[in-house]
Amino acid sequence: MKIAVYGASGYQGGLVLAELARRGVEPVAAGRDAARLEKAGAPWRVAAAGDHEGLVSAFAGCDAVVNCAGPFTVTGAAVVRAAIAAGCHYVDTSGEQLHVKQVFDTFATQAREAGVSVLPAATDGCVPVDLLARLLADRLGPLAGIVTVHAVTGGGMSRGSLRSVAETIDAIRAGGLIYSGGDWRPGGAARGEVRLPGRAETTAVAAFPVPEVVTIPRHVPVRYVAGMTEAALGGAAEQPAHPRDDRQSAGRARRGDPPRPALHLCAGRHGCGRAAGPRRRAGGATPTARRR
Repeated sequence: MKIAVYGASGYQGGLVLAELARRGVEPVAAGRDAARLEKAGAPWRVAAAGDHEGLVSAFAGCDAVVNCAGPFTVTGAAVVRAAIAAGCHYVDTSGEQLHVKQVFDTFATQAREAGVSVLPAATDGCVPVDLLARLLADRLGPLAGIVTVHAVTGGGMSRGSLRSVAETIDAIRAGGLIYSGGDWRPGGAARGEVRLPGRAETTAVAAFPVPEVVTIPRHVPVRYVAGMTEAALGGAAEQPAHPRDDRQSAGRARRGDPPRPALHLCAGRHGCGRAAGPRRRAGGATPTARRR
């Protein structure tokens, strides 16, 4: 098996290359900067995100593409399109809600016709809660609502993550999309308080454009889905990052202290409430699940 890693010279790309090597999978390091790719320790191919033919050529002969190059809302669609054209399966490390929705809306039919799988947001911030939602629905039946809350402790954001935040800051300020009544729409900047597992006091939370709001309704019978994060985390995302802070955050992550997501999921046949989310429970039919 041969797997192309686009954005291989970045922090996430380096982690993926190391894991492929550990598993004995043949990698191809792909990206736009030849000088940095030369240091990746794997065969490399250069292609800019705006060069469709160059991307297709870079992915030729590979079984799959792992896209680690954000901001995905800006460049992700071009990489998906090229992967499909090259006959490759596709996954990415995006957490950008609008990119994830665009991938499903734009490429589902193309991927099906090409016989490949396309999976955005294959991260520990989306996949666990998405699967938990499905397990709860399998046990409880169709759900009235799901509200997820993200809390992150330790580590810091890499430069790529900071660029993604900067590119999607308008969506972050607006609170992102919710799923309601069979479709997605802007949810507004909802705020509230929840009692998270392991914390004695309630935590202030705010609406946030998390990717599972897009993925869950595609395979889980549910009428309402919303995502929130700690209000302090959302506020920090709006602060402009000083280059020195950027280097320090990326350095902490490279030293093995990555952010640790804690996910709190409320799901119920009678709903979980809206602004306050998981704090409002109905008739005891709102089990919670947590992952660290």
